[in-house]
Amino acid sequence: MNFTIAIYSAPQCPVSRRALHFAKAVLQNGHHIERLFFYQQGIYNAITTLVMPQDELNLHDEWKKFIEVNQLDAIVCIAAALKRGQLDKIEADRYHKTASTIGPPWQLSGLGQLHEAIQTSDRFICFGGIS
Repeated sequence: MNFTIAIYSAPQCPVSRRALHFAKAVLQNGHHIERLFFYQQGIYNAITTLVMPQDELNLHDEWKKFIEVNQLDAIVCIAAALKRGQLDKIEADRYHKTASTIGPPWQLSGLGQLHEAIQTSDRFICFGGIS
């Protein structure tokens, strides 16, 4: 079975951790992940400058490791990211900003990427909501 998974919750929210556990289970059960799409507050899972307290799970690092090891397509919604001041190198240069906070393995792209993935997937699963 082919899954597209959308993550709407920030890394401080337990929903983001549940999404990661679900994604791991999808692959462990022999299924495929077409695309991970980080949207709304979920874009914070991709932020390189987020610092988690030492006694909390660093979901940014966990997501990054999972995406890299499994060579997954991980998209951060460009509109949601820009609205929250989060940029990759290309957008930082375009808007004459000095910092980029989103980098590989994540890519900034639009909702069209989500729509395309949904069309080629058997299941579309969303985690979270506005938080």
